[in-house]
Amino acid sequence: MKSETLRFRKTAVSRAVIAAICGTASMFVAQETLAQSGASLQRVEITGSNIPRTETETPSPVQVITAEQLKNSGYTTVSEVLREITANGNGTLTQGFNQAFSGGASGVSLRGLTLGATLVLIDGHRMAPYPLSDDGERQFVDISSIPFAAVERIEILKDGASAVYGSDAIAGVVNVILKKSFEGTLVSADAGMTEKGGGTTKSFALTHGFGKSSDNVNGYVALEYRKQDEIRFSQRSGDWTSLNWTALGGEDLRPGATNVYTQTPRVLTPILQRPGSASSNAANFAFLDSRCNYASWRAGGCVWQDNFNQIIPNTENINVLGSLTARLNQDWDLNVKASMFESKSQQVRFGATIPFGSFAGSTITGPGIVPVIVGAIPTFTVPATYPGNTLGVPANVRGYLPDTGYQRREDIDSKSYRLVADLSGTIGAWDTKASAGWTRVDTKVTYSGYINPGNLYAALNDPINPFLLTGGNSAAMMNFVAPTVSNTSSDTLSFIELRGSREVMKLPGGPLGIAIGASAIHKKLYAPDPIGSQTGLQPTNGAYALGSDTNIAFYAEAVAPVTKMLELDAAVRHDHFSTFGNSTTPKAGFKLTPMPELGIRGTVAKGFRAPAPTENGTAGALYSFNQITDPVLCPNPGTPTSPSNVPAYCGFSPTYLQGTNANLQPEKSTSYTLGVILEPVKNWSTTLDFYKITIKNQIVSGGLIAGFDPLPYAVRGTPQVVTFGDGSTGLSSVGPIQFIPVPYLNGQSTTTSGIELDTRYKFNLHEYGALTAGLTWTHIFNFNQTLNGATFSLAGTHGPSGVGGDTASPRNRAQLILTYERGPLSVTSTTNYVGSYDVTDPSAGYGDCISGITGITALWASVNPPSNFCRVKAFTYMDLTARYKVNDKLSIRAGITNVFDAKPPVDMATYGGTGRNDNSVGSSAPYNAALHLPGAIGRGLSVGLDYRF
Repeated sequence: MKSETLRFRKTAVSRAVIAAICGTASMFVAQETLAQSGASLQRVEITGSNIPRTETETPSPVQVITAEQLKNSGYTTVSEVLREITANGNGTLTQGFNQAFSGGASGVSLRGLTLGATLVLIDGHRMAPYPLSDDGERQFVDISSIPFAAVERIEILKDGASAVYGSDAIAGVVNVILKKSFEGTLVSADAGMTEKGGGTTKSFALTHGFGKSSDNVNGYVALEYRKQDEIRFSQRSGDWTSLNWTALGGEDLRPGATNVYTQTPRVLTPILQRPGSASSNAANFAFLDSRCNYASWRAGGCVWQDNFNQIIPNTENINVLGSLTARLNQDWDLNVKASMFESKSQQVRFGATIPFGSFAGSTITGPGIVPVIVGAIPTFTVPATYPGNTLGVPANVRGYLPDTGYQRREDIDSKSYRLVADLSGTIGAWDTKASAGWTRVDTKVTYSGYINPGNLYAALNDPINPFLLTGGNSAAMMNFVAPTVSNTSSDTLSFIELRGSREVMKLPGGPLGIAIGASAIHKKLYAPDPIGSQTGLQPTNGAYALGSDTNIAFYAEAVAPVTKMLELDAAVRHDHFSTFGNSTTPKAGFKLTPMPELGIRGTVAKGFRAPAPTENGTAGALYSFNQITDPVLCPNPGTPTSPSNVPAYCGFSPTYLQGTNANLQPEKSTSYTLGVILEPVKNWSTTLDFYKITIKNQIVSGGLIAGFDPLPYAVRGTPQVVTFGDGSTGLSSVGPIQFIPVPYLNGQSTTTSGIELDTRYKFNLHEYGALTAGLTWTHIFNFNQTLNGATFSLAGTHGPSGVGGDTASPRNRAQLILTYERGPLSVTSTTNYVGSYDVTDPSAGYGDCISGITGITALWASVNPPSNFCRVKAFTYMDLTARYKVNDKLSIRAGITNVFDAKPPVDMATYGGTGRNDNSVGSSAPYNAALHLPGAIGRGLSVGLDYRF
């Protein structure tokens, strides 16, 4: 890459950004010295542009997080740091949401437009997505697998960038830039713990460089290991953990409790019940555990506290990265990076119950399989001779499956492989760069504690060796009743890219630069559902997706400094996808600097998101959400005893298959930004940017589209022997509904707008050091969704609740960072603020407080929830870190996260928390795991050191 002799305008903002990009104070001094002398500056690539430049303030807003800031955050993962940026919004995914389709992964949702609208890059290149898609639909890059110690900086482009990067860059881009070179050897170690227990963290990193950055050949190897213990729900207390709200008229949803939903609750050791008997008669029950009898059971005395539900899971990361840079001659450089990032987590769900009502347990599904009901889940009974059955007749079983730890567990092991080579140099007047890469993510999920219904029924009725409901079963028996099974999914992405940039002519403000390029990307997803779902014998995650596509793109960009005050930027990209066709996306921007203290910038851009294989490939997911009447088998629903009726089908919950649609078109977006750059006095810089993004043609389930009648698409089986309304039996006229396929359709639009403030001031305290204050604030003006001709205003509400764990859309988020430096000492405090929001979601029909709470949670059924739960309070917490440089080799650090032990506010309308029971209805503890997770974790302490050889 050539350098250009351009005079660098010395402003506070440009100095700060250059300093952030360079990452060290020494480089900052060097750059400032060059600026004062008018010497040459090395051009750098900025996320959002293909043209290297010296002026890092582009028309698009870019936030930079340096390696130093990562360490000062007090966290040890990229996902934890990105979780707190103020532009992260609704639809974000954390590992604290253990009910997710994408269990074990984390993702970013800029502007609240879901994971699918935020593009995550590594060193400016695409990475293969996580094979398990968010909500079974949206593909994203798992940021929890990215190594922490190898990160040079993170650049967050808060603007549409499809004209530069293609699909998915609708809301913005997160570009994680790894170290290009390293000299010497650096050893880092960290250890942390939480005040209330759980969450113990250990991490170790070793980075060793070969040669110097000035050598013709240099490189480094980075090794990183991190382990974090789980935090169990039982280790925390407070209103936000409560599942018992009877004191205020609500329900008691603790395991083993009686509530409006379950009059015969499931207790820790199963109980036996006389078939067809009422729960009001003690003679109808036999208790197998002497610690629980009928009187205590009916009085709530058999409630038990689980010791396995998680606030955060066990996680473990092993990362290996190698980088080699070779100077081939004066004009050409080769950089090759090879890596393996492994991320493990252990997601725990509530234990399997007897009986259980999973519709998926009796319906097979999978690639190439037509869903069919393979047999009704049996009524679990034991014979009259079963040990402990004092009823004298075969009895029904109610309780939790013993010898599984009363939990269903998913052990997730995800390995990300990456090999990327960049060859850069000059050909005549062109700065050129050729890149090629292969990336792959393999994710293995091992399921434990999931019942095989048929085997359990047989084992309970085995006259010789029956399954023991009191526990103590052999390993062979447990492998028969609840076999451990595993499933491996993979996602592969390969690419080649060639681009070049050059100066075309001199303009009054500087050289006119252009860039042109082409790329080819091939993706292949293979994510079958577990064998238990394909056979219908063991209900596990039934989502599956297979598919591939090839994307060929051509793009061009120009930067024109028309005058010393005005710069114009333009970019255009044409993409061809093998799955749907073509998309052309332009972008234009400007930057006006009438005086050194004031700059004005703005952009307008088109964008798109191509349908994923989960939407237009071979994919499906079973679900159930409503009761319907079969119009053929129940033609007279108002007359239940009609001989034409089959009462069983006058009100039943059908199985839906969320399928794909090969005719889907891409989602299309238009985005605008307009901002000012203010530098009124020395050491004070401020940017204020307005944004507006409109997405049309959004892909949604066809079941949400008005006028879509699923019944004509119902797939029926063969006629069955049934009981009619008059009590007679016979062969039905048609077979029962096996499943109802529902395709994806382009049918929704979303518009969001807001402002973002970023202001920084450095106070020179002379002999007492220096204090730097930085404030980032994001405010949402509106977040409107339009579906079926109706527009719903969701800013400041819990909507859209059907996305990514019901995150909510608070209007305000802010982050204040104060850093004090004096000599070898540096102290940083980070205060995070998440604004309040109400519990409504008009897009889901929850237009008032009562429906907003009762439509999601099962905690309130008999009475209306108190009005003080209609709004979720604001949440503020502070992290504090201190670093001390002992000498040139050793530095030590210590940190406190959530210094004042701020508690998460009660959120009655979320389903993204933990503490889920299985009292037939299920519920989550009333806290928001996406927005308020640090409060659930509580105060944490950490220490660490860096030692350089």
